[in-house]
Amino acid sequence: MSGLVHRILELPGWLVLLVAGLVVFTEDAIFVGFVVPGETVALLAGAAAKLGHVSLAGVLIVVVVAAIVGDTVGYEIGRHLGPQVLEWRIFARHGERLADAQDFLARRGGAAVFLGRWTAFFRAVMPALAGTARMPYPKFLAWNAAGGITWGATVVLLGYAAGASYARVEKTFGRDVAVVVLAIVIVAVVAWRIRRPRAERRAGTSDRR
Repeated sequence: MSGLVHRILELPGWLVLLVAGLVVFTEDAIFVGFVVPGETVALLAGAAAKLGHVSLAGVLIVVVVAAIVGDTVGYEIGRHLGPQVLEWRIFARHGERLADAQDFLARRGGAAVFLGRWTAFFRAVMPALAGTARMPYPKFLAWNAAGGITWGATVVLLGYAAGASYARVEKTFGRDVAVVVLAIVIVAVVAWRIRRPRAERRAGTSDRR
């Protein structure tokens, strides 16, 4: 992880924007959010902005737009290909989680598109599920845009705050220690973001019993 942090922080500004945009777009557009670390790269791009390698406004715009456009592509794939999308091999080992996502969409409607953005797996599959369910596009777009804006801003600004810690540690202890500290901070944030929805789902299951 520290190697990834080091490499991204060494990139020129335009390449930070390109990598962040492509990874976030890919995560949302082709259902690999549980493989491609879009949230991690957005955090790192925010940290790079704090360190002056790239414009914060540029990172915010790129991440938000990539998230919204990526979700739109996922929605269109689901809408045009229908339920057969769910039979793709990439979903073979995620049947239970896919069923949870479908149930969540059925219960919450458009709100599931917004809330799903905060969980990696749901973020990857919810747009396609909304398209498969024939959710009206204006409704999808409204919830998608709201989710993309709030998620993108939150993650990038968390990375920006982590970049401030990096700068202080680098000044006191040197760059290598700062890279390790930043890696630990980002891993902790991502782990917390992954564990929280799982804990909520377990609590919900207990309540139903």
